[in-house]
Amino acid sequence: MLNKLNKRRGGFTLVEIMIVVAIIALLAAIAVPGFLRARKRSQASRVVNDLRLIDSAVDQYAIENNRTSGSTVATAAWTNYLKVNSALYNTGKDVFGNAYGAQTVDTLPKVNMDTFATLSDVAGTDFFSPYGIGQ
Repeated sequence: MLNKLNKRRGGFTLVEIMIVVAIIALLAAIAVPGFLRARKRSQASRVVNDLRLIDSAVDQYAIENNRTSGSTVATAAWTNYLKVNSALYNTGKDVFGNAYGAQTVDTLPKVNMDTFATLSDVAGTDFFSPYGIGQ
């Protein structure tokens, strides 16, 4: 009786398996670009958030150390006013490893040119405003 049950069961044909693989490949081709775009957009958001943190850290440094407008603040100085052991605190660099560098009191920090070039397809100059592009 067991042999009768096994003989009646059939497997998938090669054509059926190829159709399933083709459908999965089509779905992947549709989904992957969206995921990559979302990842780049989140990286751009992180850069903007880093610029806000840097601006605030430079302002705090200037107030506590009696610095006037136009004074230069070294990276080591403004990173001390960030959350300890955060990525920005430890490196002073953006998500792509480009340094933010020294900042100027009462001047908004700028997006690194290399970072902007990497993210320009998902985040234009209006996305990074009011910080702008430079360095």
